[in-house]
Amino acid sequence: MATDEPDIDFDFDLLRELTETSGVPGYEDRIREIVRRELDGHVDELRTDGMGNVVGTIEGELDRSVVVAAHMDEIGFMVRHVTDDGYLQLDALGGWDARVLKAQRVTVHAQGGDIDGLIGSPPPHTMDEEDLEKKASVEDVHVDLGLDAEEVKRRVAVGDLVTMSQRTELVGDHVTGKALDNRVSVLGLIEAARRIESPTATIHLAATVQEEVGLRGAKALGVDIDADVALGLDTTVANDVPGFEGGDHVTRLGDGAAIKLKDSSAIANPKVHRRLRALAEGNEIDHQMEVLPAGGTDTAGLQFAGGATPAGAISFPTRYLHTVTESVHAADVDAAVDLLVAFLEAEDGDADYRL
Repeated sequence: MATDEPDIDFDFDLLRELTETSGVPGYEDRIREIVRRELDGHVDELRTDGMGNVVGTIEGELDRSVVVAAHMDEIGFMVRHVTDDGYLQLDALGGWDARVLKAQRVTVHAQGGDIDGLIGSPPPHTMDEEDLEKKASVEDVHVDLGLDAEEVKRRVAVGDLVTMSQRTELVGDHVTGKALDNRVSVLGLIEAARRIESPTATIHLAATVQEEVGLRGAKALGVDIDADVALGLDTTVANDVPGFEGGDHVTRLGDGAAIKLKDSSAIANPKVHRRLRALAEGNEIDHQMEVLPAGGTDTAGLQFAGGATPAGAISFPTRYLHTVTESVHAADVDAAVDLLVAFLEAEDGDADYRL
């Protein structure tokens, strides 16, 4: 018997399209087109910069502005070599744990079109103890296209891109799939644009590029947009699974939107995160506080790239980050979007984030 689907307010079909569409760092073209399509008609100005960041601006009544950034790129690979036998060797774009790559399906984005492939795993029957204990490495990965070597070399070139292949589905109360980091936040930007009509402050909704390789898009954006306050929008760790003690959970699925206090790249402005918490409490939005020991976000790229800017972040708690089974709780997605909208609508010029 099928279980009932969770009660959700966000656009699940759009989230599925965003996550199942590919876009690695520096090559976010397909995602960029979706973002432009969805923001068009909901913002007063829509532009793309020289790096590929998309910025939708909703003009406010006062001389005050806020920028919200969510990165479009997903971790992936670039083909670095085609072997004489027709297998592809890869260079990582972003942080991979190579242990999760075995026995996975992939898509090769070649000039002539997408090609299905797989990363195989030798059967244990043929592996000795030394093979089984060998540390996994991206450099050792080989993509099998099921084609003879001559055909592979005709269709695939060094520099072609590779992404994981996975459907996005509802599993119980969770949404699971690839690239929820950070397409769920891109969805959040779009949902905010749909809901906000007449803000007091000017709002810049930015879908950024190349976050997974060093916050590059946000750093450039922070120079170009001189906002009064900046907000990062990203996923965060939810280690609320077997094998982790409570202090290592960081966040828990189902406990609401995460309000960032710190990560390894940024310490949130205290007045910003306190305002987020007050808004969550005042609007009865489920929330939790986030202390992330490792991992950076666009928050840091915006915080000081163009000078000192008060910055904070709203995070989507996510299990199994940087795998093809990333999972978010549907209620947490709703809560994070609700908190983002509440923050943007409350920016009326009265808040002073100077310390």
